[in-house]
Amino acid sequence: MSRSRGRRLGAFVFLSPGLTYLLVLLLVPLALMMSYTVFQRGRFGGVVYEFTMENFARLADPLYVGVVVESLKIAAVTTVIALLVGYPTAYLIAQLPRKWKTIALVAVVLPFWTNFIIRVYAWVILLSGPGLINSGLKVFGLGPLDLLYNEGAIVAGLVYSYLPLMVLPLFAAIEKLDPQLREASANLGAAPLTTFRKVTLPLSLPGVMTGCLFVFVPSFGNFVIPELLGGSKSIMVGNLIRQQFLSARDWPFGSTLALAVIAVLIVLVVVQAWVARRA
Repeated sequence: MSRSRGRRLGAFVFLSPGLTYLLVLLLVPLALMMSYTVFQRGRFGGVVYEFTMENFARLADPLYVGVVVESLKIAAVTTVIALLVGYPTAYLIAQLPRKWKTIALVAVVLPFWTNFIIRVYAWVILLSGPGLINSGLKVFGLGPLDLLYNEGAIVAGLVYSYLPLMVLPLFAAIEKLDPQLREASANLGAAPLTTFRKVTLPLSLPGVMTGCLFVFVPSFGNFVIPELLGGSKSIMVGNLIRQQFLSARDWPFGSTLALAVIAVLIVLVVVQAWVARRA
């Protein structure tokens, strides 16, 4: 009994800092935000504590629905491109000798050692009219191209920023695969593409789903990249929420939009867990 109590006490001591952090900085603000959804905006901003369901009715406005759909489309395109680039990268890293695996993984996560805003501004410099890409195209008589302030620039910035979040779970899933399974498939006469389609890909599917989730979630709610690389032509749901809180000072509707985003992401997490369990 004393040993069991000591274990529980030790677990509580080690878990209490993290649980306190989640309670104070996540659950309490989340509960406060959810409570705002049923109140009204004040005349000069803020919150008037009068019950209303108008905020939820406004979610059906075609303007806001269009922003959410556009955000889903951009996040989905970003996820697909990151998967198409990240899977071969992770597969090649998994085949490297142990020494080079470490170097390659450090190279993958190296961008995270630089400030996020600085990395996004670097893309502004690259894609601008007198930027490096257009300057290179002029040498071949092809420029300048309109590369900045459009959806393509947003997708490029999102893929660059979150590609490591795709590569790392894919690498972890592929590295755990038993190489004898691929060897057995080859010995039985399967072509390399068939081995990949019927052995490697199904066994790495949990890593694929995790990587897609890690890329889709931050891409869907991102507001820095759309604002810097998309300009005023493109707006995503993250920009809309930021505007409601900081510009329009409509905290109740901003909270409702944030709650809707959280609901969409919870559905995605549940689907990912179900697919991973089935796999």
